[in-house]
Amino acid sequence: MSKQKLTLVKVGGKVVEEKDSLADLLDRFSKLQGLKALVHGGGRSATSMAERLGIETKMVDGRRITDQSMLEVVTMVYGGLVNKNIVAQLQALGMNAIGITGADLNYMQAVKRPVKDIDYGFVGDIVGVHVEELNLLLEKQVIPVLAPLSHDKQGSLLNVNADTIAAEAAVAFAKYFDVELVFCFEKPGVLEDSEDDSSVIASLNHSQFKTLQESGAIHAGMIPKLDNSFDAIKRGVSQIRITNIPGLQSGGTTLLPE
Repeated sequence: MSKQKLTLVKVGGKVVEEKDSLADLLDRFSKLQGLKALVHGGGRSATSMAERLGIETKMVDGRRITDQSMLEVVTMVYGGLVNKNIVAQLQALGMNAIGITGADLNYMQAVKRPVKDIDYGFVGDIVGVHVEELNLLLEKQVIPVLAPLSHDKQGSLLNVNADTIAAEAAVAFAKYFDVELVFCFEKPGVLEDSEDDSSVIASLNHSQFKTLQESGAIHAGMIPKLDNSFDAIKRGVSQIRITNIPGLQSGGTTLLPE
């Protein structure tokens, strides 16, 4: 028996931080056919809130150091402000939605990242994903809105990169659904020339990605996004696309298995 399709959209960057772009994204998201779920980031909002509260933001290679004070900020912003704003806007569009962290329904469990060269603080590495209760929500046409927070089942929340949340959730859902994971951000796809938005690579397999990475054409934050994505394809996700708001239904860069 063929599996029902589930579209999992991960939205981050300016798309989720700016009122007009978020409204446009959610309007297009509401028009996607079939079952759907949303994963969001919110890093700029967390940085802005920390500044207002007089808490210093520390980043290493684009990754946030999450000490106790910053954990409180990201919990407020990711689990509260950004998450519930998205849920409220989906409700306004006639879409029944629920916002959750990894602690809710114990759907995503992590361990505190071990200290090697850098102490990232309360940052989690995923060790278990349990989507069975989320499946029940999806069957009732409820849209899960997943915040980039997990927990260690010992009472502590942990900050987790939203791309990782999206990839791990997609792999877990793939046991039950035909999953398409769509990363939606500012650019129209993976670009051959990062300065030229018309240079979208229509499709990309892992070997081609590594060649472009070695040449320097693909660099910075796109590398972990693609590493996560190709790993998810190996683990059962049917299709992954990287695109912008206009390309949400079709378009952008499609990642292919070898």
